[in-house]
Amino acid sequence: MRARVVAIVWITALCSSACATSPQRTPARPAPSSTLAPSRPLPKEIRWFRTSAEYRALAVLVYRDAADHLPALTQGLAPQTWGVILDADETILDNSEYQRRRTLLDSGYTEATWSAWVRERAAVPIPGAVEFTKLVRSMRGRVAIVTNRADSLCAPTRENLQNIGVEADIVLCQPPGESDKNLRFQRIQSGAAAASIPALTIVEWLGDNIQDFPRLTQAARSDSTALAEFGRRYFVLPNPMYGSWERP
Repeated sequence: MRARVVAIVWITALCSSACATSPQRTPARPAPSSTLAPSRPLPKEIRWFRTSAEYRALAVLVYRDAADHLPALTQGLAPQTWGVILDADETILDNSEYQRRRTLLDSGYTEATWSAWVRERAAVPIPGAVEFTKLVRSMRGRVAIVTNRADSLCAPTRENLQNIGVEADIVLCQPPGESDKNLRFQRIQSGAAAASIPALTIVEWLGDNIQDFPRLTQAARSDSTALAEFGRRYFVLPNPMYGSWERP
């Protein structure tokens, strides 16, 4: 009887020691329910933009071409007196993740969801964009970004740009009622955009929408002379996801 008691005590002590030294195990996290993230096929235009080698090659090609033209276009211009104007969305900032999310919800653009996305500051760079802006600054030029993101979203936009490595001399967002970028182009060129930025000679424009270029609209598709500056001073990136081309 005494031996049985001793055995029980010894087994109890051994168990207590093992329990004290064994690592605590966290219960396995359950797999996410398929009802929380419905699987919908992405439209081809979003899938092409996000995953194709062709899109990346085109973006790099556009920025490389723009870079190759800079030496000739800036010859004879004093440092800090010239610059380039770029659009932000789908020109520098890749927002295809926003497009993907809205597709998974079977929904489209809304101001509320777009504002939330911008405030995430999560857009990644378009291939070639960061390197191009660094080249401009290394050549003693100015980087000006003109975007139709609302003025109320300009602060997170600037932070997103800085986070990906784009140092812009000026970022002009859309004032209320001024969707036409030409007025902002003119302010940059005249020196009226900011006290710290002199009047600039703009040597190149880069964008993904025909309206990112001075005085151009979709009417340019039937006017070959309107496209004369493309490949010289105007450089356009492909964007099959959205744009002014959607409207008649």
